Amino acid sequence: MATEFDAVLIGAGHNTLAAALHLSAKGWRVGVFEQAAVAGGAVKTGEYTLPGFRHDWAAMNLSLFAGSPFFKAYGAELSRHGCEFVPVSRPFSSSFPDGKWAGVSTDMAETLAAIRALSPRDAETWSGLVSRFEEEAPHLFGLLGAEMKLRAVASFAFRTWRAKGAGRTLDFARFLLSSPRAWLEETFEHPHVRALLAAWGMHLDFAPDVAGGAMFPYLEGMAGQAFGMVIGKGGADTIVKALVAAITARGGVVETGASVTRILHDGRRASGIELADGRRITARRAVIAGVAPRALHRLTGDTTPAFDRAMDGFRHAPGTMMIHLATDALPQWRAGEALQRHGYVHIAPSLDQMARTYAQAQAGLLPDEPILVVGQPTVFDPSRAPEGKHVLWVQVRMAPGTITGDAKGQITATDWARAAEPFAERALDILETHAPGIRSHILARRIVTPLELEADNPNLIGGDQVCGSHHIAQNFAFRPARGHADGSTPIANLHLTGAAVWPGAGTGAGAGFLLARKLAGN
Repeated sequence: MATEFDAVLIGAGHNTLAAALHLSAKGWRVGVFEQAAVAGGAVKTGEYTLPGFRHDWAAMNLSLFAGSPFFKAYGAELSRHGCEFVPVSRPFSSSFPDGKWAGVSTDMAETLAAIRALSPRDAETWSGLVSRFEEEAPHLFGLLGAEMKLRAVASFAFRTWRAKGAGRTLDFARFLLSSPRAWLEETFEHPHVRALLAAWGMHLDFAPDVAGGAMFPYLEGMAGQAFGMVIGKGGADTIVKALVAAITARGGVVETGASVTRILHDGRRASGIELADGRRITARRAVIAGVAPRALHRLTGDTTPAFDRAMDGFRHAPGTMMIHLATDALPQWRAGEALQRHGYVHIAPSLDQMARTYAQAQAGLLPDEPILVVGQPTVFDPSRAPEGKHVLWVQVRMAPGTITGDAKGQITATDWARAAEPFAERALDILETHAPGIRSHILARRIVTPLELEADNPNLIGGDQVCGSHHIAQNFAFRPARGHADGSTPIANLHLTGAAVWPGAGTGAGAGFLLARKLAGN
């Protein structure tokens, strides 16, 4: 294998793979080196329970990827290499302890009927939000896709002011700074409708009372109504397999089982990497590290005191436990069989409960009532399981990476090796309450603790699936640190990418594509 490339990339997550493909398309010779046995990072699929049952390891929702500028540019090429999506017309719903439910469908009448059953006023409010979404979307997506440079931010602010005027621009800024609770309580009257949307904030580390989180419940609600959701045909790894094949077809190299131990540099400029097996790989133009910020310092040694402090102090969100279930039937939801037709079913009963769960996990406690995200991918993609069988993808949020105790006072273990089973049983007890009899339909299960997620992918520190909190102090121009939202470092030719870099987490490949376009000049 060649030991010299134009660009050497550390890690084969979807951001680094997207960067590698774009650079390859611009004529760069790229080499990607991944420590794990399989490319993809948090986006991979495997038979983790029984043969024939394909489970998404961490990420399941590929909507951001399918709708991204990167896929717009390379979708046709990736499709030729086998990338295939399955549309989900009923993207999400919530099941509540009182036996009621709410959900969003791309069929507006269906969504309004579900909300109207709870609150006619909220159904009217929803209709108004949807009708204005086309007007608001360019501003929000423009912000989330913008480079965090002074000129780009100033241009965005000017365009927004020109389109909205001074008063509405200030209202827009207030919305961006609002917590989910503040916006939801101002907007909707029924607590179930508020909880339906607030559950999305928890996906990105925005508990109900965290400032700056209002946009995520809003965007997920509106996008779910307008576009639904997208999952990968046969598994989320469809995008990873296609990316690797496309890079290879263009002459690039993607090597797995290749752990990087050091980034080579002279203090001023990066020149390559050193692998655990002793090989040195030279990078003529760029070294791109798809690693968590804390790992960068270990690979480079000291750079500048301010940058090293920022990387070492990068804050991570609470962790997640995954429970993969192989079943012989879908859950029999107490709230009604309509829930069997939704991609996600959230079990997150109220804003107060979500806030309590988040605070407990932040304190290192196993939450007394964790939030569950129950994915039902085989409803839309039967190829993931044998005929008549199903897989359930259960995210248990939140879960502390380091356990200090149990909020319920029942689990005495403070290490995940012993706490995993009783905490998983707590989660399954909650699922059983909402879907009676589900345990009798489980054929096999696989519990993945926060520490196992990190061991598999060191970027998921403490099981943090979003690779770093998105709170205001660590988002936008401050992700991962002021002056480095473009992935730059104090060492020339060394760049950071991944979910820790603006525009952050999700499967949109924004960080990798923005960086590659900057390096290639377009």
